[in-house]
Amino acid sequence: MARDSSPLTPRSYGMDLLRWWRYLWALGIEWDRATREDARDFTMWMRLADKPVRVHWRHRGKDPAEIPVRARTSRPAPGTPNPVTGKPTVGKKYAPTTRAHCETVLRTFYDFHLENNTGSLLVNPFPLVRKRGSARTEGRDSGEKKSRNQRTGLYRPTLPKRIPRRIPEEKYTEVFAGLRSHRDRALLAFWIATGARAEELLTSRQGQAIVGQQTIGVIRKGTREYQELPANPDAFVWLRLYQEEAWKKGVPRGRAQPLWWTLRRPWRPLEYDAARMMFNRANELLGANWTLHDLRHTATFLMLDDPDMPPVYVQHILGHKCLSTLDIYNRPTRDDVITAGLAHHARQERRREEPPAPVEPAYNPDSLSILFGRNPS
Repeated sequence: MARDSSPLTPRSYGMDLLRWWRYLWALGIEWDRATREDARDFTMWMRLADKPVRVHWRHRGKDPAEIPVRARTSRPAPGTPNPVTGKPTVGKKYAPTTRAHCETVLRTFYDFHLENNTGSLLVNPFPLVRKRGSARTEGRDSGEKKSRNQRTGLYRPTLPKRIPRRIPEEKYTEVFAGLRSHRDRALLAFWIATGARAEELLTSRQGQAIVGQQTIGVIRKGTREYQELPANPDAFVWLRLYQEEAWKKGVPRGRAQPLWWTLRRPWRPLEYDAARMMFNRANELLGANWTLHDLRHTATFLMLDDPDMPPVYVQHILGHKCLSTLDIYNRPTRDDVITAGLAHHARQERRREEPPAPVEPAYNPDSLSILFGRNPS
């Protein structure tokens, strides 16, 4: 909190600590008496155990047999790829990213208490990997080798490389057509045009949507700085339609008032969870599982596909600190790989169907030698 971090940051740390505390409570172990064997067993438990199931508020306290069949079978099985997007659904097990985050939080937590001599703690239950020569290599090599040879946690899982996914144009059109209000259409149009994070766009004020300059102001997630982002004219058209409709209903009006409000009384500023549920309802019409962050990825792909758009400008619009962050968008996506593979097979099929080229007649060298009186040898 002293570093002025986002409120979600200490909350995520607290959830990891609570999970570890519950594990210790179940075994009757004091936090400052935990050993590396306990940390190892906890890591294995997170790998094998199922996550707690969150029951929908409509079905709390009911017997599973009383839940309608449609509510139990409408969603695909956890962990299976979505037939529309190819993205795997949320599985029953803890994801590698969750386990890695938990390991980092607990390791730094115990490092903090070792430095301050808190309790009877003697050793960090979550140790680092011991690598021979890592200290010497980090001291004299370049920065690239230093980051590659940096020591990590012993119980930290290997994380798969994530490839950002973009929403195809035809699918985006279908999702856009499934929205119910001008507010939702304006939000989607701004997300796809500016590349802003979902929660960043929700912080905009009415006076920060400047139609004449075709920009909208947001508060950046990490730096908390104000930044104006360019948007296309269609986004401002949908915004104007939404504002005219909302002001007639009595939504508060003013330059300092929030730009996005709920659709029903009592009027409240629109929050992230409500916006996410709105997008999920549009997804359900297609049977897809895209997220609001996929809209940011899609906007990035659209900007990088423009040869006249310098990547450094894209970096500034997205709010990234380093230009190298855009390297993940140079990797081929799932749709690009499948499209290229199908095109390859189509070319091979056309080549097999084409008739063989006629063989051109050739002269016998010996006959030419006799004809022109040359020595055959």
